[in-house]
Formats: sequence, C-alpha cells, structure tokens
Amino acid sequence: MKNIPTPATRMTGGDAIVESLKVHGVDTVFALPGAQIYGLTDALARNSDSIRTFGARHEQTSAYMAFGYARSSGKPGVFTVVPGPGILNASAAMLTAHGCNAPVLALTGDVMSGFKDRGRGQLHELPRQLEILQSIGKWAAHIEQPADAPWQVAQAFQKMQSGRPGVVSLQASWDYFTQAAAVRLQQPLALPEPPPVDSDAVDRAAKLLSAASAPMIFVGSGALEASVEVRQLAEVLGAPVVSFRGGRGVVSDDHRLGFTVAAGARLWPRTDVVVVIGSRFELLDIRWRHRPAGLKLIRIDIDPAEVRRIPAEVNLLADAAEGASALTQAVLRLGSPAHRDVEIADAKATAEQEIQCVQPQLDYLRVIREVLPRDGFFVEEISQVGFTSIFGFPIYQPRTLVTSGHQGTLGFGFPTALGVKAAHPDKAVVSICGDGGFMFAAQELATAVQYKLNLVTIVFNNNAFGNVYRDQQESFAGRLLGSELVNPDFVRFAESFGVQALRVDTPAALKPVLERAFAADRPILIEVTIPRGSDSSPWKFLHPTFPTR
Repeated sequence: MKNIPTPATRMTGGDAIVESLKVHGVDTVFALPGAQIYGLTDALARNSDSIRTFGARHEQTSAYMAFGYARSSGKPGVFTVVPGPGILNASAAMLTAHGCNAPVLALTGDVMSGFKDRGRGQLHELPRQLEILQSIGKWAAHIEQPADAPWQVAQAFQKMQSGRPGVVSLQASWDYFTQAAAVRLQQPLALPEPPPVDSDAVDRAAKLLSAASAPMIFVGSGALEASVEVRQLAEVLGAPVVSFRGGRGVVSDDHRLGFTVAAGARLWPRTDVVVVIGSRFELLDIRWRHRPAGLKLIRIDIDPAEVRRIPAEVNLLADAAEGASALTQAVLRLGSPAHRDVEIADAKATAEQEIQCVQPQLDYLRVIREVLPRDGFFVEEISQVGFTSIFGFPIYQPRTLVTSGHQGTLGFGFPTALGVKAAHPDKAVVSICGDGGFMFAAQELATAVQYKLNLVTIVFNNNAFGNVYRDQQESFAGRLLGSELVNPDFVRFAESFGVQALRVDTPAALKPVLERAFAADRPILIEVTIPRGSDSSPWKFLHPTFPTR
C-alpha cells in the first residue's frame, strides 16, 4: 500500500496510538483501565464515536475477548491492560491466541520513563517485561515517544497479519500516554506477498497423489481462508478431509468428504498419501501415534518453520489457497486416483454410530446443533462436553467453532465467547462450559449485562473437574485431590447479576429452553445438571488404539 504523507498534528501519546488504530480500521477495543494507561483509555473515551471499548472485570477476560473477536472474525483483536500483574494476568489468553494463530494486539504500559530499568519497585514494575512479551508472541516493542507510535503501530499490524498470524505487543512508559508532541500518522504497511508456489514441488506432490490408492487431507487453522480450494482438491482426489480443532468447517461436516477425527481414524491405517494444509498435524505423533506403513507426507504451509518440524516427502511453502489450487490443477493434468466413495461413506456412517456411546454428552450436543443456526458460533471449553464436541458436534462453516487449540486453556470459553458475541452481535453464539471452567471468569456475567451481550451460556455442572476426577479414579486408585467441586447455585448466582437463568437435567428439556434463549435480547445462562462421574469418557475417540503391524 502506498504511504500517503499526512500533516503533523500535536497530540498525546495515547491519542497517537488511538488515531493509529483508526488508520488500521480498528473499531473495537477491549480494556481494563488502570493508572499506567489512563492516557490511553482517556483517548479511547474521547473517540467512542468511532471505537467501541468493552470493559471487563479481569485483565485475562480483556485478552480472551480480543482473542474471541479475532478468531471468529479473522480481523485483528485489540486489548489494553496495565503492566506487570495486569499483562501477566492476560498472558494465558495471549498464549492461547498465539497458539491458535489469531491476530491480537496487546497494548500495555510500563513504569515512568525516569524509573525504567532502575529496579526501584515502582507500581506494577515487571523486570524484563518486554522480553516476556517477546517470548509470548511474534513481536513486541517499546514506544519511546508519541512521534514513534504511528510507525510502531503500523509495524505491529504488519507483523501480526503476515504469514502465520499471531500475537504482537506494544508497551510504553506511564508518562508517555499523556505526553504531547507533534505526530504524523502512518498509513498501513503492505503485507509481504506469500511465497511463490514452487511448481517442481507441486509436480512431485501431484505424482504421489495420482498414484495413491487411499489419500487423505488434514486441515488446520492455516486453511480457514482456503475452504473452496481445499474442497476442490478433496473432490478431485476423492479424499476425506479430516480436521481436529482449528480446521473444523473448512469442509463442512455435512459434505460427504468432511470428516471428524473419529471418522478419519477408521481410514487411517490404510492411508498411503497424506496432504497436510495449514496444520501442525498433531494427530500423527501426539494423538493417533500410529504411522501406516509406507505413508507419504505432503505439507502445504506458509510458515517455513512449520514445514521443517515433521519430515515430509514434499514441503510446499505457500499460502493454503494458492497451494491447494496449484495441486488440484497438477493432479487433473496427471489424472486423479481412483475414488473409493463406498468405503468413505461407510467409514463416516460407522463412526457416527460408534460415538453414540459417549453419553449424555452426545445427546446434549445434538440438541444444541439442532437449535443453533447453521452460521451460529459454538465456543467450546475444556470439559467433558467440550472434548466430545471435537468429534461429536458438526461444524458447517470456517471460524464458527472457537477453541483454545493445543493450549487446552481451562476457563477460556466463557470470556472468549463474550468477544465472539461482540464481533457478531447479530449472530447466535453459544458458550458451553464445565462448572470448573466457568468459575474461572464467572464474574464476567456482569460484563455481559453491562454491554448487552446476549450470549447464551450453558454450564454443564457435574460438581467436578471431570477429567481429573476420572483419571484419579482410574489411574491413581481413587485418591481424589482437588477434583471434587462445591459450587454455588448457578441459577441464583446468575440472577444476582441480572442474567436470566434456568436449570435442566435432560436433553429433551434443554431444547425448548435453548430455543427461547437464542430468541432473547439479553444474556441467558442455562445450568445442565449431571451426576458426578456419570459422563462417559470421550478419550478412545481422541487417542484411539490402532492394530500393530
């Protein structure tokens, strides 16, 4: 993008950042004000006609809301909190966002410039804070002067959206935000062009695929913007497309080639060529831990570091859409492999029957899927229902499932769902939580009420950290420690915040309640009671056992 010079204007450091956010199209910020960033939050208050600012009751929630906003929309999420304990509180959400390749900008303060790096113990001082921020995400920088802010904000947006998206951070000293100076705004910097598609690598991959008898495609977050191209490749190959978490919806689960991990596992032992697009492919050596004899691996990824992490026959460094499209055309030139429609359909149908043993989670998820609109958003949580949803909740469109990815961050779900709702006020959004995870951020019911975020939250209450409880029972002779929970009355708790709340104990009872909840114009909480220890284990579908060779 051509840089258009702008006249210098006298403004504070806080204004310099806010005006730079506006240049980059930001219209939503999540914030928890505090002394070190007063100048920034005041600038946001004076620009409330162009930037919505959502407050929160915890710094972690501000960051999770930015993550939910970014993950569900694909647009940058921005949050601001105080330094030291504030940014450390937010760090779990930052780590989650970075692990999920979500473009998130963290804005924070630092001690007064005259005290920087002197170790005098000024309020919220965190030694080597910038180094910590650099270790969490892709990039971090310290803004010294208001005149520097536009350029560094532009750099932050360029870096967080280039190649593999991720988290970036900017910090500035306490006094910076109210200091005034002449500032010239900076237009957005152009994003680097994706690497050119290597035609030789494409040809090698196409030859492997044309000769394949049982190809399979795996997709992750890097394929979210390549839905059409991935589907075309799958249809040419007659190959199922498997997604674990991040790539759910790239190919719809109601497409004949859209596969969950439960269905994919049935075909995995016979698979001979795999195409992995925009995915860490943790199924290979972390989840499934079985490599079929003679398996050939093709990887398409825009991150050069990623393609080196697992040895492959062909590494194609490319944008997911461009790489998949080039591979489709090359296969068409050489000739597609023989399709195996009956085998694929049988595997999908059999898996659907097999997973029905995971109860009552599957029955509750079926009700939610029946009521949630096709374009509605489903935000999972680290819980028995959340684990089951990985293979038991159909997803039809990219980005409509929001997860914590490989971080598996307990307690992320409810606050993240608030950010999803802020990004999509006219869409249905449901947050499914376990009782333990919900209590990490239960106070944010106040945020939902204050900002009229009509989120539907379902709390599955089994009075336990269910997975820990099962593991302690089965693997540690029933020696229980910290896994049994004593909870509040969730209905009365929610009502004390002004949230309408209801309680059900069967899937049949949930359906009419959920229908009314999605039609409401206010936040709703539904408690689902489940006896402790009564929910079935979903793990045999997440860590299946394969026959040994």
